[in-house]
Amino acid sequence: MNDLNAQLLLLAIAVPLAAAVAIALGLPNRLTRPVAAAAFAVPAGVALWLWSQFPADDAIPAGHLGFAFYSLHALGLEKIGIHLTLGLNGISLPLFVLAGIVGFAAGLYALQSGAERLRIYLLLLLVMQSGLMGAFASIDIFFFYFFHELALIPTFIMVGVWGTRRESDNRYAAMKMAVYLTVGAMLSLIGLIAIYQKSGVESFDLINLRTVLAGSPMPETVQKNIFGLLMFGFGVLVSLWPFHTWAPLAYGAAPSSAAMLHAGVLKKFGLYGLIQIALPLLPAGGTTAVIIPLPWLPDIHTTWTGLLAWLALGNVLVIGLVTMAQRDLKQMIGYSSVMHMGYAFLGIASLSVLGAGGVVMLMFGHGLSVALLFLLATSIHHRTQTFDLTEMGGLAQKTPVLAALFTAATLASIGLPGFANFWGELSIFVALWSFSPWITAAAVAGIVISAIYGLRAVARVFFGPATPAFENVAVSHPPSDLRWSERLPALILLATLLLVGFWPRLLSDPINQTLQTTLSRSESAPAQVIVAR
Repeated sequence: MNDLNAQLLLLAIAVPLAAAVAIALGLPNRLTRPVAAAAFAVPAGVALWLWSQFPADDAIPAGHLGFAFYSLHALGLEKIGIHLTLGLNGISLPLFVLAGIVGFAAGLYALQSGAERLRIYLLLLLVMQSGLMGAFASIDIFFFYFFHELALIPTFIMVGVWGTRRESDNRYAAMKMAVYLTVGAMLSLIGLIAIYQKSGVESFDLINLRTVLAGSPMPETVQKNIFGLLMFGFGVLVSLWPFHTWAPLAYGAAPSSAAMLHAGVLKKFGLYGLIQIALPLLPAGGTTAVIIPLPWLPDIHTTWTGLLAWLALGNVLVIGLVTMAQRDLKQMIGYSSVMHMGYAFLGIASLSVLGAGGVVMLMFGHGLSVALLFLLATSIHHRTQTFDLTEMGGLAQKTPVLAALFTAATLASIGLPGFANFWGELSIFVALWSFSPWITAAAVAGIVISAIYGLRAVARVFFGPATPAFENVAVSHPPSDLRWSERLPALILLATLLLVGFWPRLLSDPINQTLQTTLSRSESAPAQVIVAR
């Protein structure tokens, strides 16, 4: 069974890619939809099965350092330290499951979307899905990066070709996204290559790197320099303030399924890289003093994690206020996604097991809730013919199911107890208090900001009197409630949010199991994710 589970990881990557190749090679039109549906379902099924089979730490061979379902596939690149090595630990398992579930929901929504050139649209989504599963299943950090790029390239194409804005706006959003993410990816790649070169291991294998560096760490100055590269590189990919401006534009223009996959899953790549790679391999990198020269001003003396905390506050407070000012529903969701990444960066800046565990929990919950919000925003647009919040109102009377689902997704995004997001935010705030009570107090204010823009959007779209603009649209396009083809993917996402919200130990136990061994060197008194107590 263990060998079978290890091979299932490869299957989850290969099936969507094989389906994409089949479509590209001329798969008959009558088979395109069923083949694509099956290719989206396989990774989701594999992810759920491996989640249920994830073993206790003492059942994993000691040499695998907490990675279950380990498998190594030779590709002829062994001389330069590159292997296709797959496995899951408590950090990657939640992201692998997230990729499977959101990918399945996004695929189902795409199948009934009626998009132009549907074959190519599905092909690109399948390539994204393959890349996402591979990125979070890779133990070799070369393939970790490679699969991210495989998933990223289709995003640029889909924003530019299938964007929901004017053609010029779609192209501008795609170009800006490409520039920012290329810069972020290059900085990250330089940092990863530097680890390969400076570690002396001559391998990209994360297990080998952790084993050697645990006994013979790199000099603090080297750790500091590499940590800075990874922090800014991954930070740009995750939309760290002030390098965030690509994200709201891209998500506002992206077709719904692409926005679900990128904002919900792919954007977590950078946070995952900091927790899985940077913190364990560079334990002194974030805490070593750095001097940041400023023109015409005194130099700043700080640490990388100290700087990260202040930049993350920019996500929470500055972007939070910008989100409140939005009148476009999809733009509001895009900005809110950027805002909530600030909480995740704050958890990483705390340099604790509790904070890092909270980040993993928040990534899982946020990925589900933001994917659900983008899906429902498109459904709202189909019924109102606009994303302008000032031109909506009274939709709940005609679409009660849509209203209930959107309200639930908004409450999950705010962090209401009962949803997965709550446990991540709570753990981060508790860990952050030991780091800085003042920063914690400022970060908690973000909850109020989230409640204001989220609940105001619910009120404007669904409750109160219908606007004249909406009444005019309703005459020619009478709104109807969600069809089952729209309800099913939404219910899958909501059910997972509630499952982990009411039973968080499904994720917190494997997270604690891994973080206690990988990050305990960076804090004197290891703590567990709060929900495990």
